[in-house]
Amino acid sequence: MMVAVLMAVVVLGSAPVGARSGASMRIKDVASLVGVRAMPLIGYGLVIGLNRTGDKRQTLFSNLSLANTLERFGVVVSPELMKVENIAAVMVSAELPPFARPGVRLDITVSSIGDARSLQGGTLVPTPMRGTDGQVVALAQGALTLGGFGGGTQSNSVQVNHLTAGRVPGGAMVQVQPRGIVPDGDQVMLALNTPDFSTASRLAAVVDGALGAGSARALDPATVSITVPAHFKGNIPELMARIEPLPVESDMPARVVINERTGTVVIGSLVTLGAAAVAHGSLSVRISTRFDVSQPNGFAPNRAETVVVPNEQVDVRETDARLIALEEGVTLDAVVRALNSLGVTPRDIIAIVQALKAAGSLRADIVII
Repeated sequence: MMVAVLMAVVVLGSAPVGARSGASMRIKDVASLVGVRAMPLIGYGLVIGLNRTGDKRQTLFSNLSLANTLERFGVVVSPELMKVENIAAVMVSAELPPFARPGVRLDITVSSIGDARSLQGGTLVPTPMRGTDGQVVALAQGALTLGGFGGGTQSNSVQVNHLTAGRVPGGAMVQVQPRGIVPDGDQVMLALNTPDFSTASRLAAVVDGALGAGSARALDPATVSITVPAHFKGNIPELMARIEPLPVESDMPARVVINERTGTVVIGSLVTLGAAAVAHGSLSVRISTRFDVSQPNGFAPNRAETVVVPNEQVDVRETDARLIALEEGVTLDAVVRALNSLGVTPRDIIAIVQALKAAGSLRADIVII
């Protein structure tokens, strides 16, 4: 069976060897104020309105949850007597941004935890969402959007994308103001999203240029300390509004990101290679079976029968391997051109990248997702 695979190679640009490889970004994009963080929210609820694609009898907690819900409306039914396929038990998750006020709406993710086949067309009933301290912070509800669809029966069906997890944009409303305090004092700390000595040093230099020499100091790869100027004391929000838009040249490691499930390969702009020669060939084996009917002729004995005879065919093909030489210090453009000249598939690229890393020629980290 031949499998079609989609590949996306993202070219972010190339830089000559030895050149400065940073990207100019705002401070608010690379760092955040220490002590101010988002809070994960989670809740348990029911999705209703499914077209017989919900949880089956094996998922006992779905019926128990439905029975408890009906009991609040004065309808008492034993869970053992229920046979409902239009509901599904789900976990609801979201992220509460810092300083969110009551009435703020959040996007939520709804995921099935039972044996439901699809949440298509479902509606989440009002579900309380709790923070890390167990307090109810938000209330979630609404119609699900899945980004896919499915139809047919189990033996003859079609499915596009994942159908047991979906989202409700703006589906949760904050009910209680979370505890969030803006740091106040003579110093504030900025935490880098990706710890890096170069980025921390550059960030401190940029803040020094805006607030005055000696105002900022990099404590470690992840933390920059800022001394609050006299005219900003007691007014940290105004200080952050002054600092956050400042541009800083951030550094990043060279990486190749591989998603083997989807055949996606993303090569960063800082990826270079040492001298290497690459040859890659592939062997494919295709086995097909065709069933022929053997029909006896008219003069055959009475015991002759019509039988089905399998006709099996095996086809083995090996593509020609081409040798490509890569010079020392080649950049992303040369790597992409070389791989394209080989006419390789996404699976081939994954194998080649891993082999180059094992040979010590690939100057980048490989991230498998």
